[in-house]
Amino acid sequence: MKNKLSVLSFLGVFGVVVPGFAATVSRIDVNGTKRMDAESVRILADVKVGDNVTAARTNEITKKLQDSGYFSNINVSLVGSVLKIDLTESPIVSMVTVEGNDEVSTDDLKKEIKLKERSAYDETVIGADMQRLLTVYQRKGFFGTKINPKKIELENNRVNVVYEISEGHPTYISDIDFSGNEHFSSRTLRHEILSREHAWWRFMTQFDVFDEDRIQYDQQLIRQFYMRNGYIDANVVNAVGKFTPTREYYSVTFNIVEGEKYKFGEITLDNPFPDIPDSELYDVIKFEAGDTYNIDKVDETISALRGAVADYGYAFINVDPIPVKDDANRTVALQFKIEKTNRIYLNSINILGNVRTFDSVIEHSLPMREGDPFSLQTIEEGRQNLMHTRYFKNVQMVPTKIADANMMNLDIKLEEQPTGELSGGVGWSNINGFMVDAGITESNFMGRGQIVQIKGSLAQYQKQALFSFTEPYLFNRALSGGFDVAYTMYDYEGLTGFDYNRDSLTVSGRLGWKLTDHWSQSMRLSAAFDQNSDPQQGSGMVEARLYSLGTSFRYYNLDTNFEQNTHTGVVGNLGVTYTGFGGTTTYMRYSGDVTAMVKFWDDRWQLKTSIEGGYLQSLEDSYIPRVYRYFLGGETLRGFDVAGVGRIGKNSYSLGGLWKVNGSTQLNFPVFIPDEYQVKGFVFTDYGILGDPDIPAGQEHAAYLKLIGSGWRSSAGFGVYWNTPMGPMNFSWGWPLKIDKNDRERRFLLSFETQF
Repeated sequence: MKNKLSVLSFLGVFGVVVPGFAATVSRIDVNGTKRMDAESVRILADVKVGDNVTAARTNEITKKLQDSGYFSNINVSLVGSVLKIDLTESPIVSMVTVEGNDEVSTDDLKKEIKLKERSAYDETVIGADMQRLLTVYQRKGFFGTKINPKKIELENNRVNVVYEISEGHPTYISDIDFSGNEHFSSRTLRHEILSREHAWWRFMTQFDVFDEDRIQYDQQLIRQFYMRNGYIDANVVNAVGKFTPTREYYSVTFNIVEGEKYKFGEITLDNPFPDIPDSELYDVIKFEAGDTYNIDKVDETISALRGAVADYGYAFINVDPIPVKDDANRTVALQFKIEKTNRIYLNSINILGNVRTFDSVIEHSLPMREGDPFSLQTIEEGRQNLMHTRYFKNVQMVPTKIADANMMNLDIKLEEQPTGELSGGVGWSNINGFMVDAGITESNFMGRGQIVQIKGSLAQYQKQALFSFTEPYLFNRALSGGFDVAYTMYDYEGLTGFDYNRDSLTVSGRLGWKLTDHWSQSMRLSAAFDQNSDPQQGSGMVEARLYSLGTSFRYYNLDTNFEQNTHTGVVGNLGVTYTGFGGTTTYMRYSGDVTAMVKFWDDRWQLKTSIEGGYLQSLEDSYIPRVYRYFLGGETLRGFDVAGVGRIGKNSYSLGGLWKVNGSTQLNFPVFIPDEYQVKGFVFTDYGILGDPDIPAGQEHAAYLKLIGSGWRSSAGFGVYWNTPMGPMNFSWGWPLKIDKNDRERRFLLSFETQF
C-alpha cells in the first residue's frame, strides 16, 4: 500500500513538471488582460473545463492565441489540473498614416496597407505592408525608396503607426536596346513602345523612369507591331535589364525572334444567311489577297462583317476567322466563318470602381439596361459615352456568360479621375492682346454630373466674368437645363479692324434634349443689356436691350481615340434665333456649320474639313448695329488680319457683314517629337466670303464708306500645335492666295495660354 501511494505521489509531481503528461482541466486562469474578458480568451483558445490537455494541446492553444493578433506575449502552462494563460495584450492601432510620399498618392499607398485602424498592433503585418509599399515604388522606378514604420504610443494602450517614406531618386532608363531585330531598326522599334531613354528634356513625363508594368506592356506593343507588319510568328522572348552600381540607371534589352514575313492568302466567307449577298460582305473586308498580313485589318474586318450582317436584322452572330498557314508560300489564308447564335440578354449590369460618381449618372450614359438583348456594338457605344464624360480615366466593359442560360452579366469597371479644374494663366490673343485669367470648373459637381463654372479674365482690350450651371438630367430625364450669367466689357476703340466699345450683361436659360442617338436639340432664352459705340450711328455710347429666343439642332457622331485626341466622324450645328420682344433691335439670325474628320495611320494623323455660315435678317426695318454683325479674318481666315476682310469705314475699321461663309481644310500629323509631348504639325487652307454691312438710313452714299471686293478670299499655310502641361500653344503661318488690295494681311499668328 505504501509503495502504491509513493508511485501516485511521484506521478502527481511528474504531471506538473513533465509536459508530456495529460491532465483533465478543472480550472482555467486568465491573467494580464485589460480590454478582453477571460471568457473571450477561452473562446479564442478553444479550450474549456473538462478538456484533456497535453503538451501538444498547450502548443495549439498558444498558436491560436497568437493567430488572433490580439496579444504580444503569451504563456500557457498546466499546473496540476489548472490551465494558466498569462497574456500581454497588443496595443490597439488608433491611426495609420503615410508621410513623405510625393510620387505616389496617399490613397494608392493606403490600398496596399493591411494594418487597419482599431485593429491589434502586429509587427508581422507591418513587415508585409512595407514590402508591398516598396513593390509599388519599385514598379514606378524608385528603387532607392526606404520605408521606416514608426510606432507612436498613446494612453490606454493605443498606438499610432506612421510609415515614414524616403522616396529617393527615380531610376531612369539609360539605354533601350533590341536583340534579334533584323527587319526593323532599333530606332523604329523604340517609337513603338511607351518607355523612353532618359534625356533632360523629358522632365514633363515619366516615360524615361523604369516601370516594370510598362516594360511588360512594351513587349505586347512590339508583338503587335510585328503582327501588323506580317510577322505572325514574332515573339518577344524576354526583356533583360540591369542596373548601374548606384541603381540610378537601368538598361533594358528586348530579345526578339522575328520569324518570316507573311501575306494574306485566299479570303473566303462562310455565310449562313441566304438573304445576304456574299458580294456585300466581301465589300467590307479591309484587305486583299497578296497584302501584307495585318492583325489590325483582321479585327477591323470582323467588326465590319458584324455591322453588315446587323444591317439585315441579324444582331446575334459570331465571326470566327479561321487561318490556314502556308509556310512554303508564306501566306495565311483566312476563312471568316459567320455563325448564328441564340439571342442573349443582359442579366445584370454591375458598376464597379465609382467612389464619387453616382450610379444614376453612369446609368444615364448607358444605352442598355438589364433585360435588353446583349450587343457588343451597344456595349462599345456605352464605353464611348462614359469616356466622353471625362469623369473616368479608364472604362472597361467585361461581359461574363452565365452557365446553362442565354444570359450575360456585364461588369463596368471604372477608374475615376479628377473632374475639377482650378485654372489660371497669362497669355496673348490676336484680338484681346495680353491677358490674365482664372477660373474654377467642376464637370461632375457632387458626383451628380452637374457642371459648374466660375471664370474671369482681364485682358488688354477685354474684361469678362462668367457663372454657368448645367444639370444634364433635369427631372431625372434625358433633358439638360442650365443658366448663364456673363458680363463682358470690350475696349476695342482704336484697335485696327474693330474700333468700338461695348459693355454687356447677359442672362440666359437653356434646355436641351436628344432627338436620336446622334441628333439633339436645344433652346435658349436670353436677355442682354448693352452699351456700345457705333461710328455709323455717331459718337458716344448707345443703350441697347436684346431679348432673344433661339433653337439649334446638333448632329454628333465621332469615333474618338482619346490617347491621340483624334477623331473620325461628323459634327454639325444648325440654329435660328429671333431677337425682338420689345428690344431696341429686331432681327433673325440663321447659322450653321459642319465639320468632318477622319483619323488614319495608327490614329496619329487626322484630316479635318469644316464649313460654317451665318445670315442676319433685319425685321421691321430695324438697323443692326456693327457689334452684332459677322467679321472675317484672323483665326477664321488665317493669313488675314483680325476683321481684315470686307467693307471698312473712314478710320479703316471693319463694318462687318450681314452674312458670311468660311471654311477650312487641315491635316494634322505627328512630328519627330515623341507623342507624349502632344506636339502636332499641321498644314491648312482657309477660304471665306463676307457680305455687305447694314447701312443706316440716309448714309447709303456716305463718303467715308469704301467698297472692298466682295469675292472669295483664300489662304494656305502651316503651323505647330503644342498642348503643354501649362496650356495650349498654337503657332501658324499663313499666306493669302486670293486677296483684295485693301484687305489687311497677318502672316503669323500666335496663341498662348497657361493654366495651373
